[in-house]
Amino acid sequence: MSKITFPFGPQHPVLPEAIQLSLTCEDEKVVEVLPVIGYMHRGIEKAAERNPYVNNVFLCERICGICSFIHALSYCQLMEELMQVEVPPRARYLRVVWSELSRMHSHLLWLGLLADSFGFESLFMQCWRARETVLDALEMTTGQRVVQSSCVIGGVRRDINADQARQLREMLAGVKAQIDAVLPVFQKDYTIKARTVGKGVLPKDQAWKLGAVGPTLRASGWAWDCRSLGYAAYGELGFEPVVENDGDSYARTMVRARELVQSYELVLRALDALPEGPLAAKIKGVPPKGEAIMRTEQPRGELFEYARGNGTPRLERLKIRTPTFANIPALLAMLPGCEIADVPVIVLSIDPCIACLER
Repeated sequence: MSKITFPFGPQHPVLPEAIQLSLTCEDEKVVEVLPVIGYMHRGIEKAAERNPYVNNVFLCERICGICSFIHALSYCQLMEELMQVEVPPRARYLRVVWSELSRMHSHLLWLGLLADSFGFESLFMQCWRARETVLDALEMTTGQRVVQSSCVIGGVRRDINADQARQLREMLAGVKAQIDAVLPVFQKDYTIKARTVGKGVLPKDQAWKLGAVGPTLRASGWAWDCRSLGYAAYGELGFEPVVENDGDSYARTMVRARELVQSYELVLRALDALPEGPLAAKIKGVPPKGEAIMRTEQPRGELFEYARGNGTPRLERLKIRTPTFANIPALLAMLPGCEIADVPVIVLSIDPCIACLER
């Protein structure tokens, strides 16, 4: 049987960003996959070493426009660890609110793209209509829809007052109603299940060995979520990871669908328990010195950051490992054996963010 090798991407209707997969196929079966990356490299880690460390908050949150707040949060927590800064309780709870709104925004965007990959245009629009309300909530509370710039080293620069909290609850109640209307389609529709159930299976042992993270890992039966570490205020809000066991594209869809509802509940809990007090701690005048690491949970999975300071205003090293980078080996293991027609949906099922991957 003859083999043929051809490119999937870097430009493809299902890919929001540029990555190429070199597919080797026998008839309609994929037998080998090799990634081709580098189309979007921006040199952010090197740029971070040339900036004063306080300016890197704005640089890091531009790694990705979808999960920009959590990128900023991760870097701020990294610097706080390095400089031994204690963040006020109110700021920690506000960080949870904006992190979970960002997660809802990201998951709704992804569900819409998944629906679009099946040709379900109406379902796509309904998911993005709900997402628009989440973006409106972010704009109301931070002033910005995409890059919020509300996180600073030592805390946050914006507050949510009682009137905004009331409006936020009302807006999220509308979002919850829209979510409840679309999720049964993803759960039960024949076409969606035919295209996702048993497709791109990642067994539990293989998911761990290949270093998968986020919904990709949890859909294969691993109850691992960095929010379980209790950073920000997660340790005080009764957080539990969402887990599925089948390891296929449908399981990864269900993890994100259930996390949407969980994020909605976490926002409400954080608002209900929001303590009084200052928004930020004063930063000591001594620049960061020493080494520190930070792990946070992006919508796509674990974000790992490492910094080394030498006592000057500029970091000696900043290393960022994003969840898409960690999930690429798992994706390469999912694709062999599938049909060519299943490749777009399986690729989408890890929720790839190439801007994050290449930085």
